[in-house]
Amino acid sequence: MPGVSARGLSLEERRQLAVNLTRVLSLYRSILDAYIIEFFTDNLWGTLPCSWQEALDGLNPPQLATQLLGMPGEGEVVRYRSVWPLTLLALKSTAYALAFTRTPKFQAPSEFRENPSQSSRLKAPFRKHVRPKKQHEIRRLGEVRRCLGCRWCLGARGLKPGHLSRFMSLGLGLKVKSIEGDQRLVERAQHLDQELLQTLGKEEKRNPQMVQMHSHRSPHHVAQWVDPRTLCEEVLLPLETSPQGEARLLLTGLHACGDLSVTLLRHFSSCPEVVALASVGCCYMKLSDPGGYPLSQWVATLPGYELSYRLREGACHALEEYAERLQRAGPGLRTHCYRAALETVIRHVQPKLRRPGVQGIPRVHELKIEEYVQRGLQRVGLDPQLPLNLAALRAHQAQENRVVAFFSLALLLAPLVETLILLDRLLFLQEQGFHSELLPIFSPELSPRNLVLVATKRPLGQAFSVLETEDAAAL
Repeated sequence: MPGVSARGLSLEERRQLAVNLTRVLSLYRSILDAYIIEFFTDNLWGTLPCSWQEALDGLNPPQLATQLLGMPGEGEVVRYRSVWPLTLLALKSTAYALAFTRTPKFQAPSEFRENPSQSSRLKAPFRKHVRPKKQHEIRRLGEVRRCLGCRWCLGARGLKPGHLSRFMSLGLGLKVKSIEGDQRLVERAQHLDQELLQTLGKEEKRNPQMVQMHSHRSPHHVAQWVDPRTLCEEVLLPLETSPQGEARLLLTGLHACGDLSVTLLRHFSSCPEVVALASVGCCYMKLSDPGGYPLSQWVATLPGYELSYRLREGACHALEEYAERLQRAGPGLRTHCYRAALETVIRHVQPKLRRPGVQGIPRVHELKIEEYVQRGLQRVGLDPQLPLNLAALRAHQAQENRVVAFFSLALLLAPLVETLILLDRLLFLQEQGFHSELLPIFSPELSPRNLVLVATKRPLGQAFSVLETEDAAAL
């Protein structure tokens, strides 16, 4: 995805970007605030300008992927079916121009060329029980740690079941404390630690001359909820210092949910023992309001800085993954249309019942719309045998491409929300005199939340240039 690089922006450039983002989000808030399941009940299509309706109406999913969500590469030209209004073209260009790019400098992870499920850059014992996505993430975060040169790693909840902590400890030789809120996951992580230790021990017996990369020191797992108000000493214990009396502590969160990412930032800023931070956030809709956003003084003064739950939830979607689904044009795309049709029936029967959660209905794409509605009614506690207006349901189904088009519009804007949230964190750190960068070091196809916030209490310099490539040695 094209966009603006977060690296090297001056304080003034970061502030101006925040101003531009709040202005644009205010202009298109009605699209971002909309719930796609209310497409029919709230006539969402009718809220779009007539010229937009004419341009988007009738586009099939692959055309939406190319013309709305796609961006031409060098020498490529997007061919539009009709002349688009300038306002819609401006929206598309603005969405790409203001969002932080999530595209790393490598096209695809070369580590999976030989085997799509086994990273060639991660040693075999550290791949067991680990999905390719997580293999890629822990290896890349290991390279961040190498650049930072820290001796201790404190990993917060979001690392379950301890794959990153295990790799940092037994693979990179760090002293690691891993914090997890669920005792069951702590026990699972400890079990996997022992399993890996046994594997490494057998390897040593088979090859005593092999170069050791691990320390045989398991991570120290604790079941604990991290509170922003907790004294940092309570979180950091037990903390050993080096012979020189200093502890170079890296605070790490891999997809740390909601307020946990914010808590990591606050501990980094308040704890002298913590010299570096590497944080990948997720679940922005779970941020406290106020408290979780905004963090910076600058963003808090901007008109229109507020981000509703719906906006923050939308920022967690994966634009690249959805664009790929549009290109495939599979029948699974009809799910949003079916759910929106179900909402009309629910409100006809129970007007006060709005947007109820519907447990997953298997193989939706194989169902007729009336069959889906009947199963949906049962899941929300209503009579599945209610008489249905089949003509109305068929009319809704005929608008499937419109539903997909509206959802694609919202998804086009969603990266702007994530950009504002992450930009606010960069400004928060900069206002306190710390040094921070935002690096797209994961492949967005594998890990949609791929922007890693790296902060230190000394200048970063050019240490992270290698992270944007795949030139680091295999681990």
